[in-house]
Amino acid sequence: MKAYAVAFVRKCELNTEIVEYLQRIDATMDPFEGRFVAHGGGAENVEGEAAMDVIVIEFPSREQLRGWWNSPEYQQIKPLRTNNMDADILFVDGVPAGYRGADSLKH
Repeated sequence: MKAYAVAFVRKCELNTEIVEYLQRIDATMDPFEGRFVAHGGGAENVEGEAAMDVIVIEFPSREQLRGWWNSPEYQQIKPLRTNNMDADILFVDGVPAGYRGADSLKH
């Protein structure tokens, strides 16, 4: 089942460290088959007061997502982000094909 890293970004300093992070992140995700699904701009706030950018990265499984997150390659660049970005990050599992809202009631 697919899994997602979802970041809710409140603040980001666009500086040389963030530029380096962005230039290097894709290479850290490639071995784990990660890909950006949404990255920042284009969010339309239709309910509530959220004023932030959203980033979504998809992986084939939670195991591959955790493998990327804990990999030495990602850990090496992670401070470039954490020193310059204020964000909440969640890991979220996808749902199987054909999933319906009422399926959540079956637990």
